[in-house]
Amino acid sequence: MTLKLHQLFPSAVATVQLPLDPLDLAGHLQTLLSLRGEAEGNPSPGCAWTGDLNGIWQLHQRAEFRDLAGRVVEAAWHYLDAVGFDRSRVALHLQRSWPVLSDWDQLVGRHHHPNAHLSAVLYLSGTGSGEEGMLRLHAPLRPNELVSGLAVGHGGPIADGHPLNADHWDLAPQPGLLVLFPSRMDHSVLPNADPEALRSSISFDFVLTAPAEGDPPEYLSPHPATWEQAAQQAT
Repeated sequence: MTLKLHQLFPSAVATVQLPLDPLDLAGHLQTLLSLRGEAEGNPSPGCAWTGDLNGIWQLHQRAEFRDLAGRVVEAAWHYLDAVGFDRSRVALHLQRSWPVLSDWDQLVGRHHHPNAHLSAVLYLSGTGSGEEGMLRLHAPLRPNELVSGLAVGHGGPIADGHPLNADHWDLAPQPGLLVLFPSRMDHSVLPNADPEALRSSISFDFVLTAPAEGDPPEYLSPHPATWEQAAQQAT
């Protein structure tokens, strides 16, 4: 008997290696360290320093990062092309971008970005070994588990780490590596296990709306240019 498996409805995660000029890379790292200043991490012990929790959430608007952000925007459009979007029927907005710096034994807990539709991470450091902390993308559901709870392990019948029953996928950072994924996907960063290394990356959030021209369809928010902020009424 020949059994043919059809892996249907996959989650689309994209990676691309962006060439980074060594001098520009050194300058970017110096800028991020300057923005962090004397801070060691976020309020929770063991958590990496993230700019979005420290007032640094529009890195793309700084002159020295505009070219880098433009290359990420280009990759985001290619991602939309690859998953079947018609560019003429959507507008893509770079909503936020912020640095993440992880010293030894620091991590980023599991979370997702409900404010956005497409997220991206660009790495400025790493050896490709993953020792500085892997990006972990978590499976939203596990339809091949068949019986809920079996794939969790603890002596169950499903082979540990089987690719059709995995609950996560790990990616090792290295300079210039860009990863794009749906913002609703849970992700985390494993602890930096190298006491001599600083793990450095920039995160990006994108939002899709209807184009500025024409009548917006019901399934997309109208273009922000058409929005009007409501004045607060006295209570």
